[in-house]
Amino acid sequence: MTEDEKYMRRAIQLAKCGEAGTAPNPMVGAVIVREGRIVGEGYHRKYGGPHAEVNAVRSVRIPGGHTILCDGQGNVSCEVKQYFAQCTMYVTLEPCSHWGKTPPCCDMIVAHGFKRVVVGTQDPNAKVNGEGIRRMREAGIDVCVGVLEEECRAINTCFNTSHGMLRPRITLKWAQMADGTMGVKAEAGQRLRISTPFTEMLVHRLRSRCQAIMVGTNTAIQDNPSLTTRLWKGASPLRVTIDRKGRLDSSAKVLSDGLETVVYHNEILSEILFDLHKRGVQHLLVEGGSKLLQSFIDSNMWDDARVEICRRNTGETRHLTQEQKVVAPVLRNAEVCEEYEADGNKLLILLNSRHI
Repeated sequence: MTEDEKYMRRAIQLAKCGEAGTAPNPMVGAVIVREGRIVGEGYHRKYGGPHAEVNAVRSVRIPGGHTILCDGQGNVSCEVKQYFAQCTMYVTLEPCSHWGKTPPCCDMIVAHGFKRVVVGTQDPNAKVNGEGIRRMREAGIDVCVGVLEEECRAINTCFNTSHGMLRPRITLKWAQMADGTMGVKAEAGQRLRISTPFTEMLVHRLRSRCQAIMVGTNTAIQDNPSLTTRLWKGASPLRVTIDRKGRLDSSAKVLSDGLETVVYHNEILSEILFDLHKRGVQHLLVEGGSKLLQSFIDSNMWDDARVEICRRNTGETRHLTQEQKVVAPVLRNAEVCEEYEADGNKLLILLNSRHI
């Protein structure tokens, strides 16, 4: 492992600390090294707040108590510039070059006189996309790009999909019995319990990391779900459903509990996904039902899937006819990347091999 890789790995660790609060911004970590020693660290903590580079600079303690300006707009003292002239900044994503909720980080880096900046990966956002790197190089900074690039890109799969494909990253989620049954049709007069209280909590944790959650009309009517994160700390996602025939009653929880829901009246997935992208949704969780999930699979509009398989005896479904069962969708081009047990059930995490 090279010195650059060592410090970039630390920056990657820091970036992941912002998982719950940065969207729609990316997760970013930054490390400042001087004379072979880390003197500053930071990560992007919350959307709208200071970026990783600013937090890293603010964490530095310069001998003599010199004030550090972090907006790139004021005059930086000679003593501060002399200090950072001996420093290298490691940052997982290209420093921004545009004004958003905060000033451009590349200007702040230039103003503080860094001699070298190591960037994990270029920013796919069209507002940046190499501009931050160019401006730092033009200011005389030695900029190295591409250290642990794949690992740095993997931190922000949703952000990369949003800016690269102009749609949210799509996670399919369902639970099924070992025989492939994921539910029972309403006329059978029976509810099928697959998930456990613990695995339900894990689902709510996943919801808290998405900006939107989608179900089909039948699921919204028959199950009348809330689609919130009541079992896990975190903001509830935007609820989304497709109701082409206007069957959804205003008394349904997703329409009557005061939280935001978007109802689409067409079934053209590409148009729906582009509209969600324009609304700032970078990660969409599709929870069902089977018909809706299969439509995403058949259109090859999915990136990963979370499948929970109940290992209990399937005797409770044996008396049902095939017509009464709701059968789980069939994944195509799926590659298992993770498999583990949770409260007796098997959980599979799968990736769309066409998108890897």
